[in-house]
Amino acid sequence: MTQHDSSVTEGLDAHLAFARRMDRIDGLGHYRRRFVGLEDRSAGVAGASTPANPVAYLDGNSLGRPTIASVERITEFLTGAWGTRLIRGWDDEWMQLPLTIGDALGRAALGAAPGQVYIGDSTTVTLYKLARAAVDSLPARSEIVLDTDNFPTDRYVLAGIAAERGLTLRWIESSTTGGVTVDQVRAVVGPQTALVVLSHVAYRSGFLADVPAITAAVHEAGALVLWDLCHSAGSVPVNLDLDGVDLAVGCSYKYLNGGPGAPAYGYVRAELQPDLSQPIQGWMGAADVFAMGPEYVPAEGIRRFMSGTPAIVGMLAMQDTIAMIDEVGIDQVRAKSVALTEFALELVDAWLVPLGVTVASPREYTHRGGHLTVDHPAMRQVTRILWEHDVIPDFRAPAGLRIGLSPLSTSFVETYEGVAAVRDVLRGILLGQAGLAPAAGL
Repeated sequence: MTQHDSSVTEGLDAHLAFARRMDRIDGLGHYRRRFVGLEDRSAGVAGASTPANPVAYLDGNSLGRPTIASVERITEFLTGAWGTRLIRGWDDEWMQLPLTIGDALGRAALGAAPGQVYIGDSTTVTLYKLARAAVDSLPARSEIVLDTDNFPTDRYVLAGIAAERGLTLRWIESSTTGGVTVDQVRAVVGPQTALVVLSHVAYRSGFLADVPAITAAVHEAGALVLWDLCHSAGSVPVNLDLDGVDLAVGCSYKYLNGGPGAPAYGYVRAELQPDLSQPIQGWMGAADVFAMGPEYVPAEGIRRFMSGTPAIVGMLAMQDTIAMIDEVGIDQVRAKSVALTEFALELVDAWLVPLGVTVASPREYTHRGGHLTVDHPAMRQVTRILWEHDVIPDFRAPAGLRIGLSPLSTSFVETYEGVAAVRDVLRGILLGQAGLAPAAGL
């Protein structure tokens, strides 16, 4: 990679100077050193990449970095809790761990009182269980409401439930550059609506939905609402209890840094728990796990929504990021997230828009989550070249490059370097030099 040369413009230098200054005064900057590969990389100083430390990692909204504490925690678990206690570990801690971590997550990032969040299963399975339980609890109603640009898994799971139960899907037409509004919800819900399923932050555009207003509108129609929190929890404040949310699901491997395939979490409002029967009845959700009786009797409380043996190893890593969020406060995390995306947007306007890029995310930070999407017909090729040079955004069809900025591990200089690399590669493609390596600060 080459360094800046003397032809760098004053505007470019001003952006870099701003990024370095922001990193110096960033109250969350010291948390970067808690992540693998970032221990020795000082904030605001560009450095060469390594396999563990790419030049710019702009994909924390898909897979977060591992924490150093999690490496130590998992190593200790293998040699200690599992290695020495063996099966006794279930009595020591493991049986309660999905609920213990669930309560911690609820307190730190979800605005949920104890006894309403559990860890277990994949996002897909958790979504299925809670959505199916919701529609089964309202047998006189025949419709599920969802939107056309929700994440594919959500749409596929709900289509499957509709087919199983003979229900009708009512679609909200949502823009790939926006999201679902309360007026759209009001226009489609009615006396036949059983369940509305929406994403708090749209996976493509980053649109931030109005959870309290939409939840209230759904309740006015007598229906239940299930929120997908995959792209918000750990980056955007969530207030499930305060907003009167019924159900929620989310993954733990994005802003919660749980690792590839880490278990998801489910939220069920306390008042609803006795009325919902989840459809995958397993021994871990039984009232007496070791009774091994002939009939299934569900446990009281949130445990009834568990099914099989929980993935204990898979849920270890998320604890360390949950603890960090609890320590600093989700409002401070959000403030850093807004500052990062505002800076990225400024760079996009200065460098990428003149190259024909369009912004496919809300420009107002109050309507935007923790990532920014920019569109151009060449973005698939841009992403491929960037990955080859250790600059890592991600691509979403048909033409979107997502800039995912994880507040606890992403610096302003890293954001600067990443967007500058996008500019350099795109410019090279437009000039017919598709193999051009990014040059900005790398």
